[in-house]
Amino acid sequence: MTEKTRYSDEELQEFKQIIVAKLDKAKKDYELLRNTITHGDGNDTQDTSPTFKVLEEGAAVLSKEEAGKLAQRQLKFIQHLQAALIRIENKTYGVCRETGKLISKERLRAVPHATLSIDAKRNQK
Repeated sequence: MTEKTRYSDEELQEFKQIIVAKLDKAKKDYELLRNTITHGDGNDTQDTSPTFKVLEEGAAVLSKEEAGKLAQRQLKFIQHLQAALIRIENKTYGVCRETGKLISKERLRAVPHATLSIDAKRNQK
């Protein structure tokens, strides 16, 4: 029996559904973070009295920085998921970029944008 070199079209569709669902959620989370940074939600120190404003400004700056970092990470995650969708279309999804072997289904279900098998990931360290 020969070893599988790629996932079947049916398996790719299953992974596509997982990725699309994660992508939708990631985009919603990203929008929430962006609104936090740009104060699109209207909850800011501008709508409080001046006494509280001085006390809250430091916390607002810190939370804005944290939200910015989280938004950056979320955007990177979105890009990885989009790249995974392209690999599905090209029928190269699930193939380890180091070993050329199939990445386990369990790993892809947990980390759908993975491009390395567990073994290749361990060898990186």
